[in-house]
Amino acid sequence: MNLTNKVAIVTGAASGLGLATCKGLAKAGAVVVGFDLDQAKLDDALGPEMTGIAVDVADEHSVQRGIARVVELRGRVHVAVNCAGILGPCKTLSKGEMFPSDLWNRVLAVNLRGTFNVIRHAALAMTKNDPDDTGERGVIVNTSSGAARQGQMGQAAYSASKAGVIGMTLPIARDLAEHGIRVVSIAPGLFETGMSAGMPPKVSDAILGKLLFPQRMGKAEEFAGLVRHIVENAYLNALTIDIDCGVR
Repeated sequence: MNLTNKVAIVTGAASGLGLATCKGLAKAGAVVVGFDLDQAKLDDALGPEMTGIAVDVADEHSVQRGIARVVELRGRVHVAVNCAGILGPCKTLSKGEMFPSDLWNRVLAVNLRGTFNVIRHAALAMTKNDPDDTGERGVIVNTSSGAARQGQMGQAAYSASKAGVIGMTLPIARDLAEHGIRVVSIAPGLFETGMSAGMPPKVSDAILGKLLFPQRMGKAEEFAGLVRHIVENAYLNALTIDIDCGVR
């Protein structure tokens, strides 16, 4: 898909991978609308060049209203990138206490249900698009994580939610193929974001020690560059791409 003048929604847009993706897609010529919880933070992060709409991805009605507003403002939705996510670190058992059910539910609500909420409503909007000369109407990019396969201590909920993103990528791509909509997920390793900044140093250092070349955290701009490539490469569909510098 040629991104020039295409309307792209990015969740988790006020910081980290989401903000970098907003900037990368805008640089490629897209009309970007960012979703995040806090309107003030969105406005400050995106500036006057991009539009921000306060949306809670875990709340389906909030997502529905947000996407309806995008269509009202911009007329179409061509691209949706799911970057919203939370960690919710907690051990299954810790000091005689179990992992709280409300924390488990919240992590899955944002990371998994929230992703599916955006997928469903964005896909419905994309079906209204006229297909391009290849038949394509839209592209959806989701964010999983290396933790889906190699979760660390305290990441039971996070890993489960991100594994769910990988698990639903292929069937959703199959569901949406008849509408000319592609679905691809990305599984990033350790990236320089606010989320990784909250990790205990011994955990992040252990991960960094297992990286190949270059032995460093990923940069948010590198994630954004992969998002752009996925959107522009029409033969990428129904898969999850690792971007983790070969960590094992």
